[in-house]
Amino acid sequence: MTIKKFDVCVSGSGAVARSLALALSSNGWRVAWACAEQQGGQAKAEDIRTYALNSRSVALLERLRIWPGLQAASTPVHDMQIRGDGRGHLAFSAWQQCVSELAWIVDAAALERLLGEALKFAPHVTVVPPLGEGGQPVDADLLAICEGKHSVTRAALGVDFTKADYGHWGVAARLNSSQPHQGVARQWFRSPDVLALLPFHDPVPGSSYGLVWSLPQARAQEVMALAPAEFEAALRQALDEVDPGASAIVGPLSLTSHVAAWPLALAQAERWSGPGWVLLGDAAHQVHPLAGQGLNLGLADVDTLVSTLTASRQLEPWRTAGDERLLRRYARRRELPTRAMAGVTDGLLRLFADERAPLRELRNTGMALLDQMSPVKRWLVSRALDA
Repeated sequence: MTIKKFDVCVSGSGAVARSLALALSSNGWRVAWACAEQQGGQAKAEDIRTYALNSRSVALLERLRIWPGLQAASTPVHDMQIRGDGRGHLAFSAWQQCVSELAWIVDAAALERLLGEALKFAPHVTVVPPLGEGGQPVDADLLAICEGKHSVTRAALGVDFTKADYGHWGVAARLNSSQPHQGVARQWFRSPDVLALLPFHDPVPGSSYGLVWSLPQARAQEVMALAPAEFEAALRQALDEVDPGASAIVGPLSLTSHVAAWPLALAQAERWSGPGWVLLGDAAHQVHPLAGQGLNLGLADVDTLVSTLTASRQLEPWRTAGDERLLRRYARRRELPTRAMAGVTDGLLRLFADERAPLRELRNTGMALLDQMSPVKRWLVSRALDA
């Protein structure tokens, strides 16, 4: 069977791949979407992950015309409260930043579902079998690899993926409280773990949370094995150990979902592009979730690649989508902000993982001082809003 020529073959099934396929189609590119769909067998477990989307990601989803549907089931973050493992405290607010919200907390499954529904009506997208799983090679100028951190296609290209395991797992769950969250996201650095409660709408609008808890692997496995009531007790204890009275502030928390976990690592591909291929999202980079920037970095990759290709089509029509020099432009534009965000998250985690008393006092003092430096805080938030 002869497969027609495409401009771009997008390989992957997640939010980054779906966004890229939809964005390319809306700009007139002929797209082959090589995706692995659920076919029979055991159903996938419910996806309980939540994403914190920044303004750049929201702007991309608005252009793709799926934001109105997603916004209705999302929660705006108006304030963020961060506490160290001592006297350290840091607060950010939307009004100080002169924005309507710092971020939007969205449901991971809803995002992928809406993107998938939009792709059914995309005029230039053809679904083809996934690469490496019986699918034929697709005749396309560019192969965009959005297969995640375990990308088989990246490995087949011989691209080294330098990975440093943190020895931590990310534990996620959905929680409900008897008290309203008021649009406040809360995070505690507990040394050595990091605990975040993200305001969410489900199951009860105004008083639910998405939990993201970075724990050493052994402790994460212990927590995963707990019964619901024991898990809730362990969570209350963790909150009050680092911030006495924290559990009273957020209210009694009850589990409303299963508990999921995954290993955490810092990773970077040695090259992001080559002749006829390019990496995006977790296939190119992986960061710690403590700043909630993982998907934002991937969607920024999408935004940058589409703008790079579209600008070249207008100004340099002789270049194909797979032109190596063109793809290097994309890689250069994305490498610095991605490395910077990776450095910030990695540095914060390692700083608060060190339990030596002098360093503990120093980091908490530094956090308290930073809280008084409004211009610096505004600059930090502006970087996160446009990662």
